[in-house]
Amino acid sequence: MENEKKEMTPVKLLYREQAYKGVILTVYKDRVLANGHEDDWDFIHHDGAAAVVAVRDDGKLLMVRQYRHALGRFTLEIPAGKLDAPGEPKIECAYRELEEETGFRCDKLEYLLSLNTTVAFCDEAIDIFLARNLIPSHQHLDPDEEINVEAWDLEDLKQLIYEGKMTDGKTVAAIMTYAAKYCS
Repeated sequence: MENEKKEMTPVKLLYREQAYKGVILTVYKDRVLANGHEDDWDFIHHDGAAAVVAVRDDGKLLMVRQYRHALGRFTLEIPAGKLDAPGEPKIECAYRELEEETGFRCDKLEYLLSLNTTVAFCDEAIDIFLARNLIPSHQHLDPDEEINVEAWDLEDLKQLIYEGKMTDGKTVAAIMTYAAKYCS
């Protein structure tokens, strides 16, 4: 049974109907043929995003605390943001979001990882980069944004993850990947 590969039946998209178009996403109702049965599936399209693990010279990570409406609370996250347009290179988005949200920039970003945030119903893909040798600049926040920048020790961030107090998927994946790749 272990590692046994079973032939999988492909799912066929019969048609797609747009149900809603918002600022950052589009919701569709898909009619699919799956395992011989027709059914309706939800699908959310997102143009993509980029995020940054920003590491100060002293080793502390710059984190952003901001309000997240979907959760109804403030969260602690790595700086991130959506692409300005479909097809925008994610590294350009990462440079922009680093400066906009933290007030720091850097001359070189290093690719860290890519992830899909919610594979069951959304195609959002985020590339995450590593920034070091940070150069002070200033924040460029949107009128509706309020972001506090905080410097954290890696071990304290990992403890928040282990305690279930940090639940943002991109942030958890980024911190743990950074720790495994650069700090072990």
